[in-house]
Amino acid sequence: MQTLIGINVGLSALHKGDSIGVHALRKKIAKAQRLVEDSVDAVHRFARGLRPAVLDDLGLLPALHAYCKSLSAKRKLKVQITAFRAVETLDDAGRTVLFRVAQEALTNVVRHAHATKVSLSIREISGAIQMEIYDNGRSFEVEKTLLARNPKRLGLIGMKERIEMVGGSMAIESAPGKGTTVRTKIPFAKGRSIK
Repeated sequence: MQTLIGINVGLSALHKGDSIGVHALRKKIAKAQRLVEDSVDAVHRFARGLRPAVLDDLGLLPALHAYCKSLSAKRKLKVQITAFRAVETLDDAGRTVLFRVAQEALTNVVRHAHATKVSLSIREISGAIQMEIYDNGRSFEVEKTLLARNPKRLGLIGMKERIEMVGGSMAIESAPGKGTTVRTKIPFAKGRSIK
């Protein structure tokens, strides 16, 4: 945003500058062009962050496997994935939401739960896709965390909002000695063929 404001200020100064020399004019135009290039790069980085290229290149399940493998390699965390192949027939928004929610839930497990095992399952249940992420780590008070004004809750709220944007729902269960389960459901129409 600051870069765009800088571009606007620079262009405004150029517009008002009546007796600016050619050399100074070229210098200011070059600066504005560099700022535009920086802005384009920032937008591309932001867009890639919203929808990882691996989803387009490989699909949801390979993207989840790659993410979990990377996570397991960095941490002492065993991640088991079970899924049904037809989840790949979801539209781009649905697959992106599932990936981002899984990513956030797994990040929370690493940061807060101190778990040793995680299971991620994706299955079809009565017109919906259910993704369930269970960890054997420390539990937390779900309602208290969601109502508190702290950064920990922002990830949970973000996951919930992503799921609701595609017409789904999310529930979190956490109990001492039993770990935490994040359960999401999004609509799924049967009879679609895999691309």
